[in-house]
Amino acid sequence: MKLKDKVCIVTGAASGIGNAIAHKYAAEGGKVAIADIKMEAAQAAADGIAARFGTEAMAVAMDVTSEEQVNAGVQSVVDAWGTVDVLVSNAGIQIVNPIEDFAFADWKKMLAIHLDGAFLTSKAVIPHMYAQGSGSIIFMGSVHSKEASKLKSAYVTAKHGLLGLNRVIAKEAGPRGVRTNVICPGFVRTPLVDKQIPEQSRELGIPEEEVIAKVMLGQTVDAEFTTVEDIAEVALFFAAFQTNALTGQSLVASHGWFME
Repeated sequence: MKLKDKVCIVTGAASGIGNAIAHKYAAEGGKVAIADIKMEAAQAAADGIAARFGTEAMAVAMDVTSEEQVNAGVQSVVDAWGTVDVLVSNAGIQIVNPIEDFAFADWKKMLAIHLDGAFLTSKAVIPHMYAQGSGSIIFMGSVHSKEASKLKSAYVTAKHGLLGLNRVIAKEAGPRGVRTNVICPGFVRTPLVDKQIPEQSRELGIPEEEVIAKVMLGQTVDAEFTTVEDIAEVALFFAAFQTNALTGQSLVASHGWFME
């Protein structure tokens, strides 16, 4: 097992990509903390993982934009299991609007969840990783960490910002044995993406089928959505990698939607 007895915190893990990553980590022997703003859903997810894999799992109430909640949540994991070996900063939302109609409050909300959340959770776990001389921090970026799309000014800005934060932490933390990397998925068919389909249809003035076929999948090599299982495999790869040979990097998983 690649993560046997490793303590893993996954934010936004009550559903979607985060939940798939939590399941993958548990299957590989990890102890998984489901950190989510929806505590009831987080508890249900943790209970399901414990029952399925026979491993330890716990729910943690966490609004990643609150330094107090982040610090308290991380401390609760350390109190229970002694340390943190892996952090996946995955919590995120999506709001789409043309720039002239994009509410400043929505802009700030998007950056707070994606960027502040990554910063605060990293800041909270790093001292514990330094104390043991090892750890892996994984940010959930996007193809939009590399590329831009209409209607997504705040999302694209935040996802680009994660690359910079990733590289700084890699340089600071590498000498202390802590690695950090970014996963950059293409379109993954989650509730967050399903919500965008009618929104983009309305804003772009095209049918929903065209949003899927052209906007979301038109530049892929096979017209296929990336799956949560695909991203969970990448998250396992980053978490289980043993050396600083792989740090400060980003990996795109998008069915060829973006290539570099």
